Order: sequence, then C-alpha cells, then structure tokens
Amino acid sequence: MATGNVTSWAGNISEIGPLYPFVGLEGLMFVVGVALWILWHVAQVRTENATYEDEINRFGDDETLRKILDAEDPYAP
Repeated sequence: MATGNVTSWAGNISEIGPLYPFVGLEGLMFVVGVALWILWHVAQVRTENATYEDEINRFGDDETLRKILDAEDPYAP
C-alpha cells in the first residue's frame, strides 16, 4: 500500500522530497500566527473593557458598591 509519493523508505531521504505540505512557509506562518494571537488579545481586551463599562453604568462605580455593602454589613462599626 502506498500513500503519496513514497513507495519504499529504502534509499536516500533527500530524493523523496518534502514530507509535509507548505514547505518553506514556516516563517510566514509563524508571523501570521503571532499577528493573529496579538489581534485576538486586542479584541479580547476591548470586549472586556466594554463589558466593564456597561457594568459600571448599570451598577455604579467601586465607591457606590462599597457604600452599599458597608450599609448592609450588620457587623460594621
């Protein structure tokens, strides 16, 4: 049974040719991968900041929440 161009592994491996697709594009794929990784982080930060701003507008800022929690604390001095 043959899969691809290789019928026998006997002989010189350099005569067989590339054993995986896109040979020579490793550097380009690495750069594209890093760029996509950075863009994903930028998009994630923007989404989280928008959600945080929505929650601040909905529930109030830190000081407002702290005052509410202090007013509800039965053990507060």
